[in-house]
Amino acid sequence: MKKKTDKKADRLRRIDRFLAERQPETPCLVVDLEVVADAYQALRTYLPLARVFYAVKANPASEIVDLLHGLGSSFDVASRGEIELCLGRGVAAERISFGNTIKKETDIAYAHQRGVRLFAFDSAAELEKLARAAPGARVFCRILVDGEGAEWPLSRKFGCAPEMAVELLRRAKAQGLDPYGVSFHVGSQQTNLEQWDGAVGRAARMFSLLAQTDINLRMVNIGGGFPAHYRGDVPGVERYAAAVMAAITRHFGNDLPEIIIEPGRSMVGDAGIIQSEVVLISQKAFGDEKRWVYLDVGKFNGLAETMDESIKYRIKTPADGGPTGPTVIAGPTCDSADILYERTEYRLPMALKVGDKVQILSTGAYTSSYASVGFNGFSPIKTYCI
Repeated sequence: MKKKTDKKADRLRRIDRFLAERQPETPCLVVDLEVVADAYQALRTYLPLARVFYAVKANPASEIVDLLHGLGSSFDVASRGEIELCLGRGVAAERISFGNTIKKETDIAYAHQRGVRLFAFDSAAELEKLARAAPGARVFCRILVDGEGAEWPLSRKFGCAPEMAVELLRRAKAQGLDPYGVSFHVGSQQTNLEQWDGAVGRAARMFSLLAQTDINLRMVNIGGGFPAHYRGDVPGVERYAAAVMAAITRHFGNDLPEIIIEPGRSMVGDAGIIQSEVVLISQKAFGDEKRWVYLDVGKFNGLAETMDESIKYRIKTPADGGPTGPTVIAGPTCDSADILYERTEYRLPMALKVGDKVQILSTGAYTSSYASVGFNGFSPIKTYCI
């Protein structure tokens, strides 16, 4: 335990040194690439049978793509832009999965022309686009699953009922595509280890049903869901991996399918720290015990996942250790929705003052990639990789 604690402290000191020496303009995101590499290697250690397809949307910094490419990762992409990014960094097309189920037909055709052969879908209309624009491609159908326990649920926007997925995979074969497998996502920042068992069970039943019609699926894509470390405690990656493999062996027995995992948050979340400046500290009435602390980063330039106060980041300040008071934390824009935490209890030091630099921890995932382009004239957050 001491060794792990020392290593974590060393990493924090590296970022602190970078911020002290470079003094970059805030807000900014600093990502420690060593943490990313360790997260990748942990997945390879605990899930050796799975192919890792890094979810580029979590953080598309070219340095991260280069690092993971060098380590042997494959890549899950959501758009033509992410395909161009990966190909431009030397990633082979066969190591790219076009995992978005909502794609323009022109983008499908582009991906296929560039050599991408693995595509996701979850509807008849998307399947028809794939048949026209990516003939002969391997396709996998995403199914709906219960995301209970996820701090960032994925609702019903993606996936279809397993019964529909069975029929769509039959149609895929009839339309000249290769019905390759099934995918699901139990929700981002999933804290319930039991969620994978039910989802894998549904996938296994689909394998059996389709085998009766001479369609032999080969792959299960378990998506993402492994966590980063925010305010709540989460199990270690080894427990997630054990839960996943227990589910797969329980439902598939000795005839294991190919396994794909699409980590994003767990790969880069803990590697990043946002440094932000306190712009204003105020009260809404004389004698009000609750202060409002306004930062120069908010929902629209990096912290979109504070929507509904879903992701609760840890915050480090230069005044930590002294008396604290209840605090509402908000962003800098002229939009009343730009409040990060009002219902969730945050207590910040009473000695905190305007101009102080604060650090928002475990912000390597879904921050820079969510930032808007110039809302209210505030620039998207800049990323530094060290």
